[in-house]
Amino acid sequence: MTATIALPSVQSIRARERTLKVMRLVAPPIIVVLAVALLFWWISTLPLDSIEQRTLNPTYITARIREHLILTFVASLLVAVLAIPAGILVYRARSAWVRGFFLTLGNIGQSTPAVGVVILLAIVWQTGFATALVALVAYSFLPVLRNTMVGLEQVGDDVKEAARGMGMTRNQVLTRIELPLAVPTILAGLRTALVFAVGTATVATFINAGGLGDMIVNGLKLQRYPVLLTGAVLVAAIAVLIDWLAGIVEDFVRPKGL
Repeated sequence: MTATIALPSVQSIRARERTLKVMRLVAPPIIVVLAVALLFWWISTLPLDSIEQRTLNPTYITARIREHLILTFVASLLVAVLAIPAGILVYRARSAWVRGFFLTLGNIGQSTPAVGVVILLAIVWQTGFATALVALVAYSFLPVLRNTMVGLEQVGDDVKEAARGMGMTRNQVLTRIELPLAVPTILAGLRTALVFAVGTATVATFINAGGLGDMIVNGLKLQRYPVLLTGAVLVAAIAVLIDWLAGIVEDFVRPKGL
């Protein structure tokens, strides 16, 4: 007798995919809300001293979160404005020298420790928001640049040849065919850059640029571990929520059929 292997039906596979999709949509915000609620409940049970009371209050925490988010989103917007055109330029140039130059530039920014980039810029330039912004852009530039190039290079030659056969110019092929098909890969790079920026923005505190890094550094320096833990949990919560929102946007703008 030969044993028969029962294969899952199409309906069961689709049901499993729908369940996983719902879990991806629902689980991250629920976990973040529970973690933050548990954190503040724990803090409310502690006898806080005067230093902790000045830090662990809604006004101070809201100000630090606002600074952190502004720094993150402005840096990510600049990365998108700079890295996507640079990736298109490198792809269209088809030059090994141009490709190597931009990739080396991006690698230098990302391979250098974030604290080193921030401190070096502060020494040669100034302290404050603008310097932290430049450091974040340099640190988050490579994922978007590389994903833009990879996304465009993955478009099949037969698709581009068919578009040219229909009478499209080179620029029309780029804007109507290549870029729309490269959108998922480009968005994945932007998503990575956003998460990078959230984490790296914590070092902005070393050059007086604010953010949740103030709570982490002050909590560590003053040995106020509730303050340190609050800053660290809030940074992690923001990173998870931004990654979750970016994933939703990525699914929403993804061309149908991809």
